[in-house]
Amino acid sequence: MAIFCLPGGCRGVDEPLSSNRAAGDAVQLRIATFNTALAGDAPGALVERLTGDEDTQAQAIAAILQRVRPDIVLLNEFDYDPEGRAVDQFLANYLARAQRGEAPLRYEFRYFATVNTGVPSGFDLNANGRSDDPDDGFGFGRYPGQYGMLLLSRFPIAQSEIRRFQLLRWSAMPGALKPVNPDGTDYYPPSAWSSLRLSSKSHWDVPIDIDGRRLHVLAAHPTPPAFDGPEKRNARRNHDEIRLWVDYLEPTAASWIVDDGGASGGLPRDRDFVILGDLNADPNRGSGFPGAIRQLLNHPRVDSSVVPQSAGAVSAAQRAGLAEVDAHRADTADFSEPVPGNLRVDYVLPSRGLDIVAGGVFWPAEGETADWVRASDHRLVWMDVRIE
Repeated sequence: MAIFCLPGGCRGVDEPLSSNRAAGDAVQLRIATFNTALAGDAPGALVERLTGDEDTQAQAIAAILQRVRPDIVLLNEFDYDPEGRAVDQFLANYLARAQRGEAPLRYEFRYFATVNTGVPSGFDLNANGRSDDPDDGFGFGRYPGQYGMLLLSRFPIAQSEIRRFQLLRWSAMPGALKPVNPDGTDYYPPSAWSSLRLSSKSHWDVPIDIDGRRLHVLAAHPTPPAFDGPEKRNARRNHDEIRLWVDYLEPTAASWIVDDGGASGGLPRDRDFVILGDLNADPNRGSGFPGAIRQLLNHPRVDSSVVPQSAGAVSAAQRAGLAEVDAHRADTADFSEPVPGNLRVDYVLPSRGLDIVAGGVFWPAEGETADWVRASDHRLVWMDVRIE
C-alpha cells in the first residue's frame, strides 16, 4: 500500500475505514474545503470541459485532492447540472486517474443540489434600470447553477435527512443588515426585499455517518463582500449569510430558520459538526462587514483554536511586498494586489468536543507542486479530527 504524508502524519492511499480507527474507539478523518474555480462561462461548459481527461485546470485540482486525500471535502465553485454529468466526469476522468504522479482517489458518496446563483429574481437588484443582469439573480451568476457546490465523502451521507436553506428569505432574519442608501432610505424596494433570498448559493446541513457516529457538515459559500456601492449590499449579505450558521448553532436563536422542506429550528446542542466553505471573510483584512467572520470564530460551540497555515502564504506575501508577512501565514486565497490582497477566507471549523489533530493549507512555497495552486485563486484547507 502506498503511503503519503502531510504535517500531522502519514496515511495509506485509499486505506479502508477500519484503518482510520485510532487508539480506543475513535475515528480519525481528514476534512477539507476547496474553492476549485471550476465554473464555466455558459450552461454546460463545465460538462463539455470534463468530457475528456485533458483539462489542465481539472488535472491540477484533482492532483491536489489526490495529494491531500481528504475523507470529506466540499468543493465550491463547481458548476451544478441537474444530471450530475460534471460530477461523474470529474470523478471518473480526473480523480479516478493518476494525476501528476499522485495515486487515484475515489469517493463513493456525493451530494450536489441547486443553488441560487443565476436564478432570476425578477427585480433590478443593482439599480441599473434592467432586471436581467447576472447581478439580478438571487445570487450573482450568468446562468442557474454557476458557482455551485459539491460535497464528496468516503462515508455514507444520510440523504433523506439533509436540510437545505436555499429558499430562506433574508428579510426573515431578525435584525437583518438591510442595505440602505446614504440618505437613509432602503436600497431595495419593499417587494424586492421581501422576496430576496439570504443565501447567495445555498446553505446545507449534510449528516454523514462515520462508523456509527453522526457528523453534520454545514456547507456554504457566502457572497464576496465586494462590488458594492455605498449601500454595502454584498458586505451586509455576507455578514448575514455567516450569521445564519451562528443562529443555527444556538437553539434559542434559531426559531426563525426554516429549511426548504418547511422544518424550523437549528442544530441540537448534542450534535457534532464541522463548518466548511469559502466564507469570503477575513478576520482582520479585506472589505467585509466588521466582525462578520468573528461572530462565527467566537461562537461557544465552534473550536477555532487551530488555525491552518502554510509556507506558501508567507512566500506569496513576501513576493507581493506585503507588510507584516507573518500575519499572512493563515491566508487561503491569493487575490490581486494591492486590493484586496492575500486573505484568509476558506474555513474548516469543527465543533468543540472533536479532537483536532492537525490542520494546514495546501500552498507549497516551492518545489514541483508549487505550480498546482495556480489552478484556483483559493487554496485547499484541511483539518484532521478525531471523533471519540
